[in-house]
Amino acid sequence: MAHDGTEARRSAVWLLGQVLGEGRLLSDLLASGGLDRLEPADRARAQRLATDTLRTLSRADALLKPFLRKPPPLEIFNILRVGTVELCQGGAAHGVLSAMVEVAGKGRKTQHLKGLVNAVLRKVAADGPAKWDSLPVPKLRNWLRGPLVEAYGRKTVEAMEAAHLRGAPLDLTPRTAPDVWARRLGADLLPSGSLRLTDPGQITAMPGYDEGAWWVQDAAAAMAVRILDPQPGETVLDLCAAPGGKTMQLAAAGASVTALDLSEPRMERVRANLMRIGLAAEILVADALGFQGGPYDAILLDAPCSATGTIRRHPDLPHARDGAEIGGLIALQARMIDHALTLLKPGGRLVFCTCSLLPDEGECQAEDALGRHPDLSIDRAVLDRPGIDPAWITEEGGLRLRPDYWAERGGMDGFYIACLHKAS
Repeated sequence: MAHDGTEARRSAVWLLGQVLGEGRLLSDLLASGGLDRLEPADRARAQRLATDTLRTLSRADALLKPFLRKPPPLEIFNILRVGTVELCQGGAAHGVLSAMVEVAGKGRKTQHLKGLVNAVLRKVAADGPAKWDSLPVPKLRNWLRGPLVEAYGRKTVEAMEAAHLRGAPLDLTPRTAPDVWARRLGADLLPSGSLRLTDPGQITAMPGYDEGAWWVQDAAAAMAVRILDPQPGETVLDLCAAPGGKTMQLAAAGASVTALDLSEPRMERVRANLMRIGLAAEILVADALGFQGGPYDAILLDAPCSATGTIRRHPDLPHARDGAEIGGLIALQARMIDHALTLLKPGGRLVFCTCSLLPDEGECQAEDALGRHPDLSIDRAVLDRPGIDPAWITEEGGLRLRPDYWAERGGMDGFYIACLHKAS
């Protein structure tokens, strides 16, 4: 296999076609072995090229438009888009052009248009890189932008879009001694106790990986367990536990943890991560709604949702989805809250959270749960802790986190977190 980057570029074009043409998510494509034939360096490069192109798709299209009389077939369009993004991010013109022409030339449906690819990318290479940074910040797709503007206002949504364009740094949760590990890794110690690295390199080669001193977890996601505040010896149920960052936080706090998720492969990864870190939890593969156990002192419910808070890391999401599934997710979240409460001891606490920016999957869910359950209240006092700005606390007493918060530090995922207390 050639190591000039052509295979990585061809795979990036394929990934783009799957997202934009078939509505598939990059995470699903990678999990199902879509790039397994590539060597690790090419796999990482293909993934990075596809992600960067999806993040800046409207910029690439704006540069290409003057050179195209009409939109070309999707595969050719995607070859041009990947080439444009690579050129505008500093790729050497000769290498990019020859590779993208080769990608077009080897496709049965695209080989007759390799001349077009060559001609258009030459024009892009001439002045595209100089224009790139002055092009508008890419806007969210209308299915998502409309509801967010209604919820937060145009200026806030524009700030979120700017955060999405910047992408996401790498956040770590240290098992102990955050200040020590911040120094050892050269990381920024965030006010909430997470560590942040902007240019981490290979994760498995970093100090502390082998001995399980930390794990990868967005700073916003890590706040859910800090708000639950698990105590040594408490029985805690982690519903929808995969990929396992919160399970590890709970176990590291000394709680007796039951981690449950529907996905066997994802729970295999949780099991492997627990082993690497040297922590213990009971692992169950089951449907959360059919599970009967407990009662538990505390429950963490990170409910299935639109994942619209994770677009900094997953720019494919707005392109692969159209919002049609959100109504079903909202109904599922309500059922999961109701079921989780049946597994909770009187006097226990349920932290409900979603990595969504939509109030219907956050604030509205908490308010509706309070309406359905007279013995339920929201505990505001648990939000009084380091790293939480009082301005993030919502009217009903939950926590609304957004990508534009901590903008000067690199932002955070969008999240909603509420601590619901069941009467004794």
